[in-house]
Amino acid sequence: MAIDPGSAALLGDKDPIVRAIYERLLAALGEIGPVREEPKKTSIHLVHTVGFAGVHPRKAAIVLNLRTAGPIESPRIVKREQVSTHRWHNEVRLSHPDEIDAELVEWLRTAYALG
Repeated sequence: MAIDPGSAALLGDKDPIVRAIYERLLAALGEIGPVREEPKKTSIHLVHTVGFAGVHPRKAAIVLNLRTAGPIESPRIVKREQVSTHRWHNEVRLSHPDEIDAELVEWLRTAYALG
């Protein structure tokens, strides 16, 4: 999956590892199903039928926000927030492409299924 030009612009001034993480993330999502990128001013929304994840590029990492029906219980989750009765935001910080592993892909699948 090619990176949307608007998404590429958000990644352009970051450490090259950030683009590598994002490319690995898109590749993993490509195995799950079709995804649309919606670049915003400071983030990228990932959409199936509705948004299921948000990508927040940082200087040398990505903060990935997954929208799920319940909290994800893992030490990798740096922040959890219940935003409505059946929706949670779960943040994970990714500083290397290898962190897109089987566990993270399963979380992506869960979030994707809701979106």
